[in-house]
Amino acid sequence: MNPDVVVTGGAGFIGSELVHQLAHKGLRVRVIDNLANGKRENLSDLKAEEVELVVADIRDSERMQALMAGVAVVYHLACLGVRHSIHSPHENHEVNATATLGLLMAARTAGVSRFIQVSSSEVYGTARSAPMTEEHPTAPETVYGASKLAGECYARAFHRTYGYATVVVRPFNAYGPRCHHEGDSGEVIPKFMLRAIAGKPLAIFGDGMQTRDFSYVSDTARGILLAGESESMIGRTINLGSGRETRILDLVDLVSNAVGKKSVVQYLPPRPGDVLRLVADSSRARDLLGYVPEVAMEEGLRRLADWYKGLGRSVEQMLTEDAVMNWERP
Repeated sequence: MNPDVVVTGGAGFIGSELVHQLAHKGLRVRVIDNLANGKRENLSDLKAEEVELVVADIRDSERMQALMAGVAVVYHLACLGVRHSIHSPHENHEVNATATLGLLMAARTAGVSRFIQVSSSEVYGTARSAPMTEEHPTAPETVYGASKLAGECYARAFHRTYGYATVVVRPFNAYGPRCHHEGDSGEVIPKFMLRAIAGKPLAIFGDGMQTRDFSYVSDTARGILLAGESESMIGRTINLGSGRETRILDLVDLVSNAVGKKSVVQYLPPRPGDVLRLVADSSRARDLLGYVPEVAMEEGLRRLADWYKGLGRSVEQMLTEDAVMNWERP
């Protein structure tokens, strides 16, 4: 297979949704994923002539150089997450920052025409003003946020120094099918939803007044794709969010309504490095890309609840993979 596009981390949550959207456009996609967090089954419904999965670590510079040959565009999503960075900061930095620099070098050397660096709203830290534009100060709370900021700084530097066509995308909090509840990858909506379905208490760290800006994964991936295809985005940085600010305490009721069960809350001490407020100003994405989220949160949560119920796995079995204090070393 001669791929048009490489997606690193393409067997993961947002990555696999992006791969589906690229394949549906008729593009041939090479996925590079070491399956630390990604899963083969996330791509199992796609044809081999559409999508090739290469199991490899992005820190393997020689392998990455070979895999870039003949590729037109790279979407770089492979990373290790927020909670992982608390128990393994050095490895987190190696993957999210150092390996990103290596991929930029490999892609430019191989003649890849465009490199899309998928960063994170975690680069901002807690909001000082809201909604948060791309000019909001960056003050990460964790090594994850710092390493993602380093990665995007490398991408911008390659554009400024070499004239290389790079784009930086900052998605805010995504949720939806194939999201992570497991271990140190687990995020609040899947963890809440599985516990709500099982009738177990929902764990809130701190007072629950923290806020997030949630987007359904198909919207997030569509925004990444639009940013990657737009000439006007070269050399620029863009937010992808809904503009809706949701308190974690209010999320309890939203999830409960989606699954049709009233939930109780278990309050626990605050998490280390927890960002207290996030809400996106995505007007740049709207103005430059015509990006407007299509899936309202209530509808997205209902879709996710239906997806879980149709998986064919018991909720109790999935909850055995959930770690409550998922920033502690496994």
